[in-house]
Amino acid sequence: MKLPFFALTLFLGVILAVHLAMNGKVGAEINNPRVANAVFWCIGAVTAIIIGLTGWKAGALAPLKDVNLLLLTAGALGAMLVFAIAFLIPRVGAATLFITLLAGQVITGMVMSHFGWLGSEVEPITLIKIVGVVLMIGGAAIVTFMD
Repeated sequence: MKLPFFALTLFLGVILAVHLAMNGKVGAEINNPRVANAVFWCIGAVTAIIIGLTGWKAGALAPLKDVNLLLLTAGALGAMLVFAIAFLIPRVGAATLFITLLAGQVITGMVMSHFGWLGSEVEPITLIKIVGVVLMIGGAAIVTFMD
């Protein structure tokens, strides 16, 4: 059953929201989101190395030679994403940022799953899923633009 994985994913969404809001708050408090993010990424890099070393075995990096180099830009994308979010949270608010970010993720996830991109399980886009996305975008617009 996948229920525990859904629960973990929901929990990770909470952690992500709090993490990004913390990052934005530090950037706002020191009036420099770029420096705040650089510090967070350094701490994150050290943490990633420590976690990675717990699963280290001889030749762990050998398969890396077969990985498409474009896939390795994910680290840079992640850094730019967090920098942008930390910049935006104090300017647009957490609710607006997260609902629009979520809408973008859902739309992109549906397209990726429809085509099976990046190893995603193929799940065709259906009319009901399109209705769900339209409702979500409508909800995002209400949260974002209606006072």
